[in-house]
Amino acid sequence: MSLNSTLLPRLTQCLAPLTQEVMVLDEFGQRRSMSIPAERPLTVFVDKRELVTLMTLGLAPELLVLGYLRNQRLVESASEVESITVDWEVGAAAVRTRAGIAQIEAKTAQRIVTTGCGQGTVFGAMMADVAELRLPSAADSRLSQSALYAMLETVRKIDSVYKKAGSVHGCALFSGEQMLVHMEDVGRHNAIDSIAGWMWMNADELACVGASHQCFYTTGRLTSEMVMKSAQMGVPIIVSRNGITQMGHALATQLGLTLIGRAKGRHFICYSGFDRFDSEPEAPRINSINSAAETAP
Repeated sequence: MSLNSTLLPRLTQCLAPLTQEVMVLDEFGQRRSMSIPAERPLTVFVDKRELVTLMTLGLAPELLVLGYLRNQRLVESASEVESITVDWEVGAAAVRTRAGIAQIEAKTAQRIVTTGCGQGTVFGAMMADVAELRLPSAADSRLSQSALYAMLETVRKIDSVYKKAGSVHGCALFSGEQMLVHMEDVGRHNAIDSIAGWMWMNADELACVGASHQCFYTTGRLTSEMVMKSAQMGVPIIVSRNGITQMGHALATQLGLTLIGRAKGRHFICYSGFDRFDSEPEAPRINSINSAAETAP
C-alpha cells in the first residue's frame, strides 16, 4: 500500500442537487419550466475554527474544501488533513487536521480582493510566494495544436450542468488528450480548487501519468489567481474558452506558464509560453482575409 493511500483524509460524499426547476416567462409571453444551477453557502471550519464561507454548486464539496486549503497554502499535503465532513443541513464543512495548522491566524490575516466569482479573496501569502514556484521545463512539458483541438472536442461533448442550466464555470484536467477529471461550480476558482483536491486524493494515479503532460482547461478568465493556482499545482499549461487579464499575462510570463485563450472549435490565441506549444499552422481562412481587408485603412 502506498504512503499516499495510507494517509489520505477521510471524506464524506455529500453531493447536493445541482439544479432546480423554476417557472419562467419568455419573450413570447410563454410560461415554461427551466433548469437553473444551485448555489448554496458552505461554511468551512478547521479544527472547530471558522475559516471561510464558500458559495458553491455542491458537486464535490469535500474536494473543494481540500483544494481550497491546498491553494491557499494552509496545508502542505493531504496527509495533514484527517477528515472533511460536509453536512448540508447546516451548510458546513468540518475539517479535522492531524496536528493543527501552524500560525493559522497569521496565514489568514491578509486578504487581497480578486476578480473571482463565488470566491472573491485570496490570502496574501500566496502572492508573496510566487518566486518560489517551479514548473516542469518547456522541453518536458508540451502541447501540440492537434492535442489542443482534441481537448476542445472532448470538452464540447461533456454532459454538463452548463449545457442544462448555464451560469456555471467548468474546469478539467487533461493528460495529453485524455481528460482525467471535470468539475463545475458557480465560480471558476471553486472549480479549480475542486480539481486541486482531486489531484491530492489521486496522487498515485497522477504520478503514473507524470506532471509534464498535464494541462488545465477552464471556461473562466485567465486572471492572476487562476495562473497562480495552476502554477502551485504544478500544471504549466492552461487553456481557456475566455480571455486574459494584464496581470494574468504578466504572472504567466514571469513563471513561464503557457496560456491559451479564446479557445473554441478550431480557434485559439496563445498569449504566453510559446516555447511549450507545438504550432501546426492552418491555412488562412477566406472569411478572415476578407474581414481584415474590410477593416484595413
